[in-house]
Amino acid sequence: MKKDIGNDCMDTLLIIDDEPMIRKLLSKIMQLEGYEVYQAADCTSALRELELRRPQVVVCDVFLPDGNGIDFIQKIKNKYPAIEVILLTAHGNISDGVKAIKNGAFDYITKGDDNNKIIPIINRAMEDVRKREKNVPSESSVNYSFKSIIGLSESIQNTLQLAAKVATTDVPVLLTGETGTGKEVFAQAIHSGSLRREKPFLAVNCSAFSKDLLENELFGHKSGSFTGATKDKKGLFEEANHGTLFLDEVGEMSFELQAKLLRVLEEGEFYRIGDTRPTKIDVRIISATNRDLKKEIENNTFRQDLFFRLSVFQIMLPALRDRAEDIPALCYFMLEKSAAKIHKSITGITPECMSALKSYSWPGNIRELRNVMERGAIICESELTLEDLPIEMQNFITRKNKEKELSGFELAAMEKNHIKKVLQHTRGNKTEASRLMKIGLTTLYRKIEEYGIEL
Repeated sequence: MKKDIGNDCMDTLLIIDDEPMIRKLLSKIMQLEGYEVYQAADCTSALRELELRRPQVVVCDVFLPDGNGIDFIQKIKNKYPAIEVILLTAHGNISDGVKAIKNGAFDYITKGDDNNKIIPIINRAMEDVRKREKNVPSESSVNYSFKSIIGLSESIQNTLQLAAKVATTDVPVLLTGETGTGKEVFAQAIHSGSLRREKPFLAVNCSAFSKDLLENELFGHKSGSFTGATKDKKGLFEEANHGTLFLDEVGEMSFELQAKLLRVLEEGEFYRIGDTRPTKIDVRIISATNRDLKKEIENNTFRQDLFFRLSVFQIMLPALRDRAEDIPALCYFMLEKSAAKIHKSITGITPECMSALKSYSWPGNIRELRNVMERGAIICESELTLEDLPIEMQNFITRKNKEKELSGFELAAMEKNHIKKVLQHTRGNKTEASRLMKIGLTTLYRKIEEYGIEL
């Protein structure tokens, strides 16, 4: 999704890399996303750009002609603490990642392996900057409750009832369902409804890290356990002690790391990287996946014993297409919220547009709907219309309408042919034909005229 273009000023990005082709390619991509992009080939020119341009987000390579990007991050953050910095490297390893985060990096990306992650990470970094500028709390800090989940359909209400029942217990919960169905929102609501509500709720996307980085993220490390580990670091399990840890996309976790997670669930303890003594913790685990973990077990990519521990209580979140009656309420809520962010007044949604929104298949579920409403709030004048929807949605609706027209035409042709055959059988006796077809005589006369049937 392209960036907001309704802001007072354009979002600004600085790319620091000594490879001109990398700078040019990334600049072109992010300009298409709506960013104003500046470039620098080394630390010296980057410092000039930082002073002159004051970008909101920086993407910095590790290996620069006049310095190391990891150390340069610290210089940037010391002088410009509001700027978010993303490290870009061709050689990803755990020590670089840990040190970059320690020095204040927003995230760490490996060139080539993470091309599909660059845009979302830059967008998230920019969103955090803009929210701080407006003094708006970030999405992850919002305290969701069951009351904040919109929907009166039977499927979502049944799901809410199950989640509310399990919330008051301490058992692990596995949330399943398609991508974008709101698993993290449900996880936060379960935490808010539990006795741990006053303690931390932390979330990690298991697909966003390599195996080594995820292990370090979850369990932390001891000082000296690897190059760059200059001091002890707590992992998320320790940070979430007495609270809840949400493991999103748990099906992406490596087989080796699954064994270490199983130990935490069974023993209530883990080992930091490089530590010889276990650390005891009391953490509730809520996990989520859009994969079929039973198939993953058959394929020997997911541990059966871990599955049984994680899925003590399993909740399947319904797809948006299976709760179409909730779409109007969701649309109005999200549209109003998006409009308020950009200080815009929107009067409503046209009936034609709402009909299209309800009939669309929503492969991206709630997340896709939110994106469409955010985009619509920017584009529409006063009322959201069919023309304000993304072109792929408009094409889908057009295709569906054509299919309906074709289907209606085929049914009409079949009915016309049937009436002609019955009238031939009754030698034109309309009373007898209406009796055989079990329709009124007036209806038969109307259809004869409508279809232009000649007797």
